[in-house]
Amino acid sequence: MRHCMQPGILHKSLINLRLQQKKAFAVLVDPDKVTIPQITTIAALCNDSLVDYIFIGGSLMVSQHLDLCIQTLKANSDIPVILFPGSPSQISRYADALFYLTLISGRNPELLIGAHVVSAPMVKASGLEIISTGYMVIDGGAATTVSYMSHSAPIPHDKDDIALCTALAGEMQGKHILYLDAGSGAKQAVSERMIRRVASETSIPLIVGGGITEPEKAYLNCNAGADVIVVGNAIEKDSSLIKEISSAVHQTNVNA
Repeated sequence: MRHCMQPGILHKSLINLRLQQKKAFAVLVDPDKVTIPQITTIAALCNDSLVDYIFIGGSLMVSQHLDLCIQTLKANSDIPVILFPGSPSQISRYADALFYLTLISGRNPELLIGAHVVSAPMVKASGLEIISTGYMVIDGGAATTVSYMSHSAPIPHDKDDIALCTALAGEMQGKHILYLDAGSGAKQAVSERMIRRVASETSIPLIVGGGITEPEKAYLNCNAGADVIVVGNAIEKDSSLIKEISSAVHQTNVNA
């Protein structure tokens, strides 16, 4: 079995995005909010829209069909599936990789190391490619499940210095990637100013999500320095946005 902390194919693909100044688009699927037939439809839309990654996970995971969701995605698409877990129990050997999240924007010790200690044997045994992730929650103007569940306040929307210092700390601690997230249902996305500040002074891949509801916002976030744009909640309301936002993200590669 490959050692779980050795950089793998998907980690390298994210690094190459940054090195080549390319942008990618990821669709976030919450198993609690979709049925298996809907998963099949989403997979087809992602294929048609040239989506680069599918992230799967949720804050609560009330449903018990995570494995089946991933198996259905894999049966209908060759797009890499990466687990974006809300808790250590959200692990499936059917995925291609796992974002091993550390909530570096919070001060809850459970999400800094406690949950990782508990989950480490299970994660190692899964054989998944592990991508160590410095996860940062940014205030999106609405209460989010992740803030409630983590007992942690988000970084204020306009505090770019705090975001930068947090990101730098995560990078220097050895995180593989950084993830700025305004949260599901955010009223405002992470600002371009904050993205630009973080991207310009860190060297590891930067993923940005939450509150991105239109193609123009995705395009602007890419130009600000995001390497991967993630959209979930908006697509749940209007699946046609998958193609529109994917096109906007990839347009930045044409214009580069």
